[in-house]
Amino acid sequence: MSSIHSMTGFAAANVDLGRAVLSLEIKSVNSRFLDIGFRLGDDLRALEMPLRERIAARVGRGKVECRGYVQSQSGVASERSPNIDQLVALERLDALVRATLPNAVPLSVAEILRWPGVLADDAMPAEAIQSAALTLFATMMDEFIASRAREGAKLANVLRECSRKMREQVAMATPLVPLAIAAYQERLGAKLREAVANLDEDRIRQEVGVFAAKVDVAEEIARLEAHLDELERVIAKGGAVGKRLDFLMQELGREANTLASKSVSAEVTGIALELKLLIEQLREQVQNLE
Repeated sequence: MSSIHSMTGFAAANVDLGRAVLSLEIKSVNSRFLDIGFRLGDDLRALEMPLRERIAARVGRGKVECRGYVQSQSGVASERSPNIDQLVALERLDALVRATLPNAVPLSVAEILRWPGVLADDAMPAEAIQSAALTLFATMMDEFIASRAREGAKLANVLRECSRKMREQVAMATPLVPLAIAAYQERLGAKLREAVANLDEDRIRQEVGVFAAKVDVAEEIARLEAHLDELERVIAKGGAVGKRLDFLMQELGREANTLASKSVSAEVTGIALELKLLIEQLREQVQNLE
C-alpha cells in the first residue's frame, strides 16, 4: 500500500561552497497535468534537463517550479593571481614584436593584467557547482516528496471523515421511504373512502404500487453505498488517486441528485441536500490530490 500525495508541496535547501552559497527551492500547486518550470542562475542553467528528468520520475501531477542560484558571500574577497603560462606567452609575443618593430612601446603592467586569460581566480569551476547542485537537489527532492505525502495523509483523513458522514446520511434515508409509502397509502385510502361509497381496495393497492415505484430509491442508495466502498478502497490503496476519485465524485453527485428528485418527504430532501454538500466538500479536497 502506497501513500496518497497532495499536489501541494514545498522544500528548500542550501549549501556553503566556501566563497558562495548554493540555494535551491522547489514548490508545487494543483494542475491537471505535470507542468515543470525553472528559474535558474547562469551557473545552473545547464542542469535544467537532468533536473526535469528527476522531477518527472517522482511526480505525477502538479504545477512544479524549481529555483536555483549561486550567491557570493559578502566579506569574502576573491584571491586573484596571474596565469604564468599566459605571461610567458605574452613575453614571447612582446619579444617577437620588438624584434620586428624596435620602436614599439612595451606593454604596461595594467595592459598585461587586462589581457584575456592573464588573471585567474580561485572561484569554483562550473562543473563542481553543478555536481554540488545535483547532490543537494537529491536531498531536497526527498523532503519535497515527503511534504506532499504529509499533506496527502491529512487530505485522506478528511475524505474518510466525509465518507463516514455520508454513510450516516444514507443509513438514515433507508427506512424513510417505506414510512412515506405507508403514510401515502393511509391518506389515499381515507380520501377515496370519503369520495366513493363502495371503494375497491385493489384500486388503493394499485395506486400505492404506482407511487412506490416512483419514489423507490433502493437502487440509488445501493449505488451510493457502492461508491463509498470504492472511495474508501481507493484511499486505502493509495498512489495516484486524484483522477479516479474525481470520477467517483461525479457518480456520487448523480445519485444524490436522483435521490433529491425522488424525495417524498422533507427528511429525505434534507438528507439529499446534506449528501450534496458533503460531496462538494469531497470534490474540493480531491482536486488537491495527485
